[in-house]
Amino acid sequence: MTDESRGIGGTVGPPWSVDVLADLHAGVLDEAQAAELWPLVDADPEAREILAALDATQADLASLAHTPAPRMPAEFAARLDAALAAEAAARFPGATQPGAQQAAPAPQDAPVVDLAAARRKRNKRLGWAAGVLTAAAAAVVAVTVAIPGTSQQPGTPNVAAPTGPSVGTDGAGAQALVGKAIGVRDFGPLQNEDRLDACIAAAGLDPKVRPEGIRPVNVGGKAGVMIILTTGKLAQFRLVAFGADCGPGNPAVLFDKVVGEK
Repeated sequence: MTDESRGIGGTVGPPWSVDVLADLHAGVLDEAQAAELWPLVDADPEAREILAALDATQADLASLAHTPAPRMPAEFAARLDAALAAEAAARFPGATQPGAQQAAPAPQDAPVVDLAAARRKRNKRLGWAAGVLTAAAAAVVAVTVAIPGTSQQPGTPNVAAPTGPSVGTDGAGAQALVGKAIGVRDFGPLQNEDRLDACIAAAGLDPKVRPEGIRPVNVGGKAGVMIILTTGKLAQFRLVAFGADCGPGNPAVLFDKVVGEK
């Protein structure tokens, strides 16, 4: 965080420093700072617009992973072919002249230039370059990789194996996860937002209060997904964990507790 933030311990926004919002969005602030800032940022429309722009930038960069490598412009392809042909003519004088006498056989280890092979090699190198750019883009946006929890407990068919940090059945230890979970959207065994919304509706929670963080947890040996909800009070959050089998008519709430300042 830069000096533009004016210090977490001092007066903080609005207006908000873009550096502060970027750090908060990336999850690099410590838990106490993040817990203090998120409710303030959520209450500021301009800050939310900046966060939405950061989300859009992440999505644009992530889309590069599925974008095919562009074709080389015809002008440059023609120049490259001409350069390869000139190199072949320089190495094997007369070999490409119409009606020229056949040159003596080249030694077994002499290089032979083949235009078709050279073009394939050129296209392969272009593919490598695209791959490097894709990997770089993925490294910029990979804050969290969401992997559906498809593994199963031995001997228990169709039951997702617990993943994520372990917390007590009463939610003990969950408060320590708030700072690292805010901004994360890892649906774990629920796999997608639609299934999570069904669990939220089944539990009777207000669908307009969107989770500030979503991550898988291990609740007493059961696979679950914890969501972080704001309460309208500074540095106070409501933590709700759903079991992997939650859905319409079955909230499967593993714990529901309020943490932070009262």
